[in-house]
Amino acid sequence: MNILFIGDIVGQPGRRILKDKLAELRKKYSIDVCIANAENAAAGFGLTNPIANDLFSFGVDIITMGNHTFARADLFRFIESEKRIVRPANVTASWPGFDYALFDAGEKGKLLILNLLGRVGMDPCDSPYAAADRLLSAYKTALGASMVLVDFHAEATSEKVAMGYYLDGRVSLVIGTHTHVQTADEKILERGTGHITDAGMTGAVNSVLGMDVEVSLRRLVEQLPGVYETAAGTAMINAVFAEVDPVKGKCMHIERIQWFET
Repeated sequence: MNILFIGDIVGQPGRRILKDKLAELRKKYSIDVCIANAENAAAGFGLTNPIANDLFSFGVDIITMGNHTFARADLFRFIESEKRIVRPANVTASWPGFDYALFDAGEKGKLLILNLLGRVGMDPCDSPYAAADRLLSAYKTALGASMVLVDFHAEATSEKVAMGYYLDGRVSLVIGTHTHVQTADEKILERGTGHITDAGMTGAVNSVLGMDVEVSLRRLVEQLPGVYETAAGTAMINAVFAEVDPVKGKCMHIERIQWFET
């Protein structure tokens, strides 16, 4: 199975380049399934129903989320009925929505998609390691999924690297998100799990993690309040392409992608 994972979509520039380029990207890599992290897709914070529908129409098959999952109240209206959206699993039981998604590619197999939050430097949550064990035990065999992708939404690079080793041989891919800077460490671990510490960001190139530079400098340099705004200008896609064996569930190839608007 050919899998494309899109790094955190940030606001209108990220959505714009996906609308213009995702079909071309899917064709170039003969993609069977496209997963995108969209917790920042609505002006940098959260997700709305119209934006989710736009992303699906652009060619995204499954949406994963993160610590800003419920930054927009609109999500409460549809998350319990939209099985193509996966929210983090290691949170309070009162969170609505689905803790997994399943993509069935027919003869190319079934892919289980999971979403977990890290604990280092993040809001309090349950152990992502225990949650991963629980989810794999509950869903992998029951759903007949030979392949598993984990979006690990975490702050610390050490924690994201550790999760790769923790799940090595038990899942197909562990892809880090949240920090919006693509890391140059994509690899296949010893037992066959593809890993990258962070897939990066899909948004404005000249920005601070997709947000307006001047506002960010005001907050960081002058330590004065300012409302974050999505940056404008040329956009880029940060993504990960992987080939996974549908029988053994092992990653056979992984590479990072950067596409820029021209």
